[in-house]
Amino acid sequence: MNKQMKTLAVLHCPLSIVRNLHYAICNFQFAAIFFLFAFCLPADLRAQDSSLFHQADPRRGLTLQESSWTYQKAVEPHPIRMHDIVTVMVDEKSVVTSAGQMDRKKKAYGDLQLKNWVLFKGLAMVPDPQTLGVPHVRGEVDNKMTSQADLETKDWMKLQIACSVVDIRPNGNLVIEGRRTIKNNEDTWDYSLNGEIRAEDVLPNNTVLSANILNLRLLKREEGHVRDGYRRGWMLEWLDKYQPF
Repeated sequence: MNKQMKTLAVLHCPLSIVRNLHYAICNFQFAAIFFLFAFCLPADLRAQDSSLFHQADPRRGLTLQESSWTYQKAVEPHPIRMHDIVTVMVDEKSVVTSAGQMDRKKKAYGDLQLKNWVLFKGLAMVPDPQTLGVPHVRGEVDNKMTSQADLETKDWMKLQIACSVVDIRPNGNLVIEGRRTIKNNEDTWDYSLNGEIRAEDVLPNNTVLSANILNLRLLKREEGHVRDGYRRGWMLEWLDKYQPF
């Protein structure tokens, strides 16, 4: 019995030494961390604070440019001056559908007789006996008209035109105008554009969409073999314009 107790005492002694050594190491680590935070870190190190009971930190906060590894600075548009060139991206679409039908009928009948009239003799005015008979007018009108019309048109124009800044409004808006001519053998396409845009609508690549142009005036003229193939003659054009019949 005494021998077993001695053996347990011998085993208990190293365990207590290990436990005390572990406590001593933990205390040393805690003291080292406290010393590091108390004396080695900068004095202005602060944590994030959103309290409303004191003024905000006047220091500048973190920005994406300083904290992000993938940050790319946006391209800033340069100021536009007179006679600078701006490219207009024209993309205009229009669809018109119209249908009409008319059915008109008109009938009229008239029967007029002039039984009493006057006769001038010098400066005197006397009743006319109408010896040649009573003037009599009779007429009848029967008019019928039926018409039906269907119209469906589609138009799409997509191109690019380089325009020049010809004026700058007092509010900063830009007045632009440009012209583009394409000639292919006997065929010629002539485009002209003018309007007013805002300076902030000009994209960083120096382009502007036609949908953002105020008072847009876009003209297209075509001449040549292709145009002659489907254009109207002058007589047909005159008849369509004035419709004499």
